[in-house]
Amino acid sequence: METFDTTRPNMARVYDYWLGGKDNYAADRELARTMAEVNPGIPAMARANREFITAAVRKAAEAGVGQFLDLGAGLPTQPAVHHAACAVKPDARVVYVDNDPVVVSHARALLATAPNIYAARADITQPGEVLAHPAVREAIDWAEPVCVILAAILHFRDTAAAGRLVAAYADASCAGSWLTVSVFSGHDDDMEVKSRVAYTAATFWVHGAADIARWLDGLEVVPPGICEARRWRSGVGDIPGRGGWALCAMAVKPDRHDGNST
Repeated sequence: METFDTTRPNMARVYDYWLGGKDNYAADRELARTMAEVNPGIPAMARANREFITAAVRKAAEAGVGQFLDLGAGLPTQPAVHHAACAVKPDARVVYVDNDPVVVSHARALLATAPNIYAARADITQPGEVLAHPAVREAIDWAEPVCVILAAILHFRDTAAAGRLVAAYADASCAGSWLTVSVFSGHDDDMEVKSRVAYTAATFWVHGAADIARWLDGLEVVPPGICEARRWRSGVGDIPGRGGWALCAMAVKPDRHDGNST
């Protein structure tokens, strides 16, 4: 059995704690509480982000997408990506990708309950490693539309690195595929310095709507566009004046065939 250090906080387990999960340890809970002291709204941000993910997955499934790649998936929660996808398309295939052995262990345990769930332990910042993973190769047909999920993960990379990740996975996807992204964001004077101090499990960068727009350049952002997660489904509500929020967007890779022939 693979061992891991439970004395070091892990962001997947911190996130699990904010969502009310039980798959976390003392170090994770301590960091989660410290971050919530710095930004009291962060547990609500995590919940809003999770609601966005499940709504986005349903939207892609309703559009006919039957395969989902959840990058930096974190620990399964209710409802999980496969719940949302299979509620619309019962035969949908879902690959959970993470580098945390606890996350992958939980995802593999789900294999006994659903035949179309796959687990891949890989570093999502290395797209070649992810795309070559046997579970990804078995589950994902890149000639067919896929929904790639980069939720609450890109704020662990600087703007340029995050953009390269989005581009790499978009390039691997065919026309008609969906890209789902979200980040925890806020005003620099509220979040950046404080979050850098609070994050001992990972480095945090603050990205705004303009950053997401650059990452998704060349893709077709679907309504309601790049917005705060709580308003993504309803299209109403204001971004808070202070503190932080979750920014999100979905985009479709267009067919660039212009119809001209020789």
